[in-house]
Amino acid sequence: MSKEKTLGKRNILGVEKNIFFVGLTSFFTDTTTKMIYSIMPLFLMSLGATKTELSLIEGIAESTASIIKALSGWWSDKIRKNKPFMIIGYAFTATFSPLFSVVTSPLQVLMIRFAERVGKGFRTAPRDSLIAASSEVGAKGKSFGFHKAMDNSGAIIGPLLATGILWFFPSNYRLVFLFAAIPGLLGLINIICFVKEAKSEKLAPLEKITLRDFSKKYYAFLGIVFIFTMGNSTDALLLVKASDIGIRDSLIPIIYLIFYAVSAVFSVPAGILADKIGKERLIIFGYLLYSILYFGFGRTNNISLMVMLFALYGLYSAATDGVQKALVSDIIVSGKRGTGLGIYNSLVGITLLPASVIAGLLYDNINNRVPFYYGSILALIAAILMIVFYRKSTVKKYGSGKCTGHVLSFYIQWFANMHSP
Repeated sequence: MSKEKTLGKRNILGVEKNIFFVGLTSFFTDTTTKMIYSIMPLFLMSLGATKTELSLIEGIAESTASIIKALSGWWSDKIRKNKPFMIIGYAFTATFSPLFSVVTSPLQVLMIRFAERVGKGFRTAPRDSLIAASSEVGAKGKSFGFHKAMDNSGAIIGPLLATGILWFFPSNYRLVFLFAAIPGLLGLINIICFVKEAKSEKLAPLEKITLRDFSKKYYAFLGIVFIFTMGNSTDALLLVKASDIGIRDSLIPIIYLIFYAVSAVFSVPAGILADKIGKERLIIFGYLLYSILYFGFGRTNNISLMVMLFALYGLYSAATDGVQKALVSDIIVSGKRGTGLGIYNSLVGITLLPASVIAGLLYDNINNRVPFYYGSILALIAAILMIVFYRKSTVKKYGSGKCTGHVLSFYIQWFANMHSP
């Protein structure tokens, strides 16, 4: 019996058994992390942290994960094993998450966040490699789609659980951290007991890779991403702004849930639309939307408008997060996509740190509007550069004059349709 048929007999909910349990682990783990993240800004403020310290902690934590992803992917390929990295990564989250309940200073929070995010960096690339190796022939898209759905489900359940706990035990953030440890532990047990190492053929060692192996178009896009990310500070400041304008602390996790729910619903349709109209176009739309939304976040003191902005912020996420990676994959030759995507992820992660620190300093030293205006301006600059990038990418197809009109007319028509009755 062939391997493909054997895998088919071990399906659960339409996906291969290994992929189902990897998805279940991600569901449990994301429930833990989003229970914590949705209230972390409020908890840090209760410990006396400034907005700058808050931004620094989140920037360091997320940068750590992004940098280690590239290293762990290379390392797992080298030893031809994925599960050990996954166990270590999920163990970090399960072990360190409950320690938030006993910290007494922002510095201690930083240390634990750093360690927990190291775990995320360890597990992400090897996990994706295992999903690909475990997929049935012709079903990789379905497999990754199932995993993303499970991950997003955890991101929705986590803030809901945090809200429920805070509703009955107001401002008892430490209790939330203790309860958050439970799904994380279940995820670790699941990965140890039910996920198997996927068999794969031996690969020849990678040849030496140099900067010249990547095109000017690739580096041009990275430059645009860098400018945009410099204004894309930690989302923790958005939650702080929501609290500043009067949203109850127990409802802050719900605000974050709205963002994830909208992003989860529109991510797949956005990907399909990007394939149809062009990834560059959707990224331009996402940057423009981000610019408008961040201006709104800075300007508003209205609770209802803040909730609406968070919902639309999820639409921005759906239009850019996965689409940018897809565009990078298109630009790079297949044999070097892992390295190219690794550089992209590292750039985004590293840039998040100074972006968050700058926004935190602006929040602390000027007011709660300026950091969002700053992000809005950089996003607008990035959108303009993306239009130029798109024009140069399509000039051969349309001709220089026609291309400019083609791009501009597309967005003029889009804005007209948006504002029409």
